[in-house]
Amino acid sequence: MALIVVVAGIVYGLDQLTKALIVQNLVEGSTQQLLGDLLQLHFVRNPGAAFSLATGMTWIFSIAAVAVVGFVVWYARRIRSLLWAVVFGLVLAGALGNLTDRLFREPGFARGHVVDFIQVWGFPAIFNIADVGITVGMALFVLLVLRGVGLDGSRRVTESSVDATTATAPDTAPDDGATRP
Repeated sequence: MALIVVVAGIVYGLDQLTKALIVQNLVEGSTQQLLGDLLQLHFVRNPGAAFSLATGMTWIFSIAAVAVVGFVVWYARRIRSLLWAVVFGLVLAGALGNLTDRLFREPGFARGHVVDFIQVWGFPAIFNIADVGITVGMALFVLLVLRGVGLDGSRRVTESSVDATTATAPDTAPDDGATRP
């Protein structure tokens, strides 16, 4: 539980700090190159979801974010794996980061626009640290599920992994001197 809180706190704090710096130091719509065209700061306010989809439906995303935060908080006490704690911390931070914008930024409560500012060459969307937290958290989620890692850190044994293990395991029968076919 402590790791979830630490990861969420660090990522949430970084998200809110970077957004405050962007709003304070850049004009909306402006671009500042960091690594040439590869990495730029491009300040936009996003009234919708990823790729500015569903603009005007911010209140729905606010409700969804509250549901995600509630689920993570409710489910977190079951986590016994460090990797799963990181997953939950990243997703919690991302949901809280964007929810904070939706609740407290212009144009008003539960209708606020999310501050996005990271633009990577070749990627079609501008995003923020909260989005990175959600994306990395969900990528780890998929990886852990595919590897069969349980919330307690144990690995689920599948039939195919048992077959592969027994097929390559050396013969452990005692050598009694008898000849076997």
